[in-house]
Amino acid sequence: MTRPALFRQLLAAALTMASALQAASLTSADWPAWRGPTRDGLAAPGQNPPTEWSETQNILWKVPLPGRGHSSPTVVGECIYLATADPVKRAQSVLCLDRQTGKLVWQTEVHAANAETGKHANSTAASSTVACDGERLFINFLNGGAVHTSALDLSGKLLWQRKVCDFIAHQGFASSPVLHAGLVLVSADHRGGGVIAGLSQKTGEPIWSVSRPKVANYTTPAIVQAAGRTQAVLAGVNLLTSLDPLTGKKLWEIDGSTEECVVTMVTDGERVFASGGYPKNHTLAVLADGSGKVAWQNPARVYVPSMIAKAGHLFAVMDAGVAVCWKSDTGEELWKERLGGDFFASPVMVDDRIYASNVNGKTFVFTATPKEFKLLAQNQLGEEAFASPVICGGRIYLRVALKSESRKEYLYCVGALGK
Repeated sequence: MTRPALFRQLLAAALTMASALQAASLTSADWPAWRGPTRDGLAAPGQNPPTEWSETQNILWKVPLPGRGHSSPTVVGECIYLATADPVKRAQSVLCLDRQTGKLVWQTEVHAANAETGKHANSTAASSTVACDGERLFINFLNGGAVHTSALDLSGKLLWQRKVCDFIAHQGFASSPVLHAGLVLVSADHRGGGVIAGLSQKTGEPIWSVSRPKVANYTTPAIVQAAGRTQAVLAGVNLLTSLDPLTGKKLWEIDGSTEECVVTMVTDGERVFASGGYPKNHTLAVLADGSGKVAWQNPARVYVPSMIAKAGHLFAVMDAGVAVCWKSDTGEELWKERLGGDFFASPVMVDDRIYASNVNGKTFVFTATPKEFKLLAQNQLGEEAFASPVICGGRIYLRVALKSESRKEYLYCVGALGK
């Protein structure tokens, strides 16, 4: 074995051990990052959270949030972490709330000024979701014409900050940090030519970096176990790309998907699934073995809400408020049902129930099996919701806003009283 090959093997072993130790510090009652404990929208089974709630039913607590953001809650141990931005000061912060009461524990200003929202009316300067490895917190912010990744300890102290790349803002920036084997992966696609980078979780030092085409794109990478190996996959810039998450080495890449994508990809173990909405609507399944073979595709518009793959089936809530189930191997449509409203938040699935919030703050709860769709409840909180629901420890965490008079954001904790 050559010295470089031996070094890569030792590095991979060390990073894998670091990943195992990291995972050991988290529990099934946590929601440590974007899309949850398994990073695919699947909540830990057997929780049985409420299916119905309102301002006066099954609300354990409700707290106001400073600033504005679409960051979904990150829940670890006794704390909840959120990103937010002050639209007046243009400051960007990480919040820590007490899990049992919602009380603010600390607020750390990561950037004191120069926050950027992008050009889309619904974009915010705090749309990325915090990631936690059990010891540190990681957050991405677009600030001062560049994307920065920052690490904090659990008391809110800033540990390090790394400029990932300069960034030409179009619609905005919302890619969340992804943790894997001692690395934090960051994607920053933009019209000036972006990067995907792997940084050391301990120091922020770049371990690897891959250049990207000069195209705007909004996806967060997904770490998947597919075709017998660990892959970091993402769609957009007219490509479907798979990288070795430890080294950044390109495993495979094909022309496909669309120019701009938002969703985080998922897998059924053999195929990976992507969707986009500009300049065309496109949902597709690609074999993850590097063959480049497209298993199936259709023109469904699943542009912003990420999909869910479970037990050989793919579930999605389209932007226009239509829920659908496809067979993951063939793309055969098993059912399609209208919910209502527009959707930007990604759905969450626990056991055979899906929770999906529309832009107007209404969360639909429905049974989703290959055989049937069954609407269980429609629950209204606030007047606006862009952050995705979080379900852990038998509770549901919802970040919503009231638009009456001056806009104000709140975080709700939904759960059965006494639990």
